[in-house]
Amino acid sequence: MSTTTFKALISAERIAARVAELGAEISGDLAGINELTVVCVLKGAFIFAADLVRQLSVPCRVEFIRASSYGAGRASSGEVTLENDGVFDLDGKHVLLVEDIIDTGLTLSSIVVELQNQHLASLRICALLDKPLARKAPIEADYTGFTIPDHFVVGYGLDLDGRHRELPFIAIANR
Repeated sequence: MSTTTFKALISAERIAARVAELGAEISGDLAGINELTVVCVLKGAFIFAADLVRQLSVPCRVEFIRASSYGAGRASSGEVTLENDGVFDLDGKHVLLVEDIIDTGLTLSSIVVELQNQHLASLRICALLDKPLARKAPIEADYTGFTIPDHFVVGYGLDLDGRHRELPFIAIANR
């Protein structure tokens, strides 16, 4: 049985400071809108999204979409599964899609296609982490917390087989 070890990559303090900066930037860019719909990609972005919406000065509502391409491993399967139960209507809405990490870009690309089919007023993407060296789909975030090297990371909502989401920092997971 292998043991996972962690090497701290981004401290809780750096995350908090960057989330506050992102909130101010997004609020400034969207200051004139009546309402922002924040769509949080579950499960990994839930902590980031919760902290981010508390930093926004624009009125918002929060919705959730579940997306996965990892299953129980460290590498993307390349097949993206999306679930939103069809419970929210985004027609004519200003949407901020909040993602934990842009890795291959396949998951985010699939979500964006689905959202664009709903005739949005606008769509912006905010990702806590960007891993450009792993990119397979040509997609970029409008707002990025941190650009990281091509390592498997956990913490602050990101997991390894459903574990380690609770870590207040982001760490490289080694087996």
